Amino acid sequence: MDILKTATDWAKSELFSTPFFILFGIVFISASIGFWQLGKTDVARAYIIPTVVSGVLLITIGLGLFFTNKSRITQFETAYNKDISTFIESEIIRTEATLKEYNTIVFKTIPIIIIVAALSIIFINTPTWRAISITTIAMLIVILLIDGTAYSRIDTYHKELKLVDIENEIKN
Repeated sequence: MDILKTATDWAKSELFSTPFFILFGIVFISASIGFWQLGKTDVARAYIIPTVVSGVLLITIGLGLFFTNKSRITQFETAYNKDISTFIESEIIRTEATLKEYNTIVFKTIPIIIIVAALSIIFINTPTWRAISITTIAMLIVILLIDGTAYSRIDTYHKELKLVDIENEIKN
């Protein structure tokens, strides 16, 4: 098994998925412009700022992840050529930490925030807070959808790293 190819393929698949953050960010900003230009009611006007903020956040997340993973591709090759076993160990540690972060942030914290936002729709009866809550829920659902697929990719990559690590231990 060529672990460098596996690592590079994982990073490239991340490069494919991160632009979806940017795409949804543009959709949110476009919606904000639509509310600004066409919104006549208080409820429609209340969505202008929350959707722009969500759009900017999604674009920022997308750009940050894109450039991080793009630079990671060249770092993989350098680290792999320097010392294969150190590369594998560092990647196992990094992927374990990332998987723990996904479990904590994406699969526990984000659903709690969605629940709080949904409850605020019920209990707070102002257009601004409802718009903030609904926009927050929409943005977090986008994050859950994209990060859910990213979690499965990094989990598969982590398992392949561990398999290669075991194979290396057997050889030595």
